[in-house]
Amino acid sequence: MILPQTPGFRLDGKRALVAGASSGIGMACAVALAEAGAAVTLVARRADALAALVDALRVKGWQASPLALDITDLSATEAAVADTGPFDVLINSAGLARHGPALDTDPQDYDAVTDLNVKAAYFLTRAVARGLIAAGKPGSLMNISSQMAHVGGIDRAVYCATKHAVEGFTKSMAIEWGPKGIRVNTICPTFIRTPLGEQTLAIPERRKWIEDKIKLGRVGEVEDVMGAAVFLASDASALITGTSLLIDGGWTAD
Repeated sequence: MILPQTPGFRLDGKRALVAGASSGIGMACAVALAEAGAAVTLVARRADALAALVDALRVKGWQASPLALDITDLSATEAAVADTGPFDVLINSAGLARHGPALDTDPQDYDAVTDLNVKAAYFLTRAVARGLIAAGKPGSLMNISSQMAHVGGIDRAVYCATKHAVEGFTKSMAIEWGPKGIRVNTICPTFIRTPLGEQTLAIPERRKWIEDKIKLGRVGEVEDVMGAAVFLASDASALITGTSLLIDGGWTAD
């Protein structure tokens, strides 16, 4: 009897680009991919934070290099990806939230959030895909979305709108690039203990709302996202594209 073989989760020989890598979920994903064997290029605006992370990864014997870049600068981002790619894996964790009642939405806040969460995410994903297509290579492209891409939330009209938009272009890109072997997915966490998440967790009534919604009864940690990142980057998810991996503790189950 010939038994099936479990596809590997290792990423040896793969090159990965992680945006928003200087802290939070992005940093955790960068660690996970590097530990799994990928050569990881770390992108963020803060060069000092990137340098510290690169040093910490290299001490472990893992492959990492920094790329100080603001991904809302579309022309600079496209040029940098073209110069340093192609990348087999993309994880875009760069994101922004400016919460408040919809009636009080400031147009400048709206533009800032959509420019990063949607526009920059779209064109970064396209830039990495272009490199893969030119090289004739398959790949796995991921944007860190949110459970709020699937529901609504208090004081989150703008943020929810941006994450719903990411889900939309993910599906369309997956359809378009699937024949070329390029997979496009999102990872959708619940509230995670990060500097961004703590803005909400520090408000007692909001924290109660969150804990009541999460069926597993706890707020997420960055470690809860790391396995998902490796899974979607690896051959273990070879038939998964155009979808969302929800890491929400059951929030969206009802």
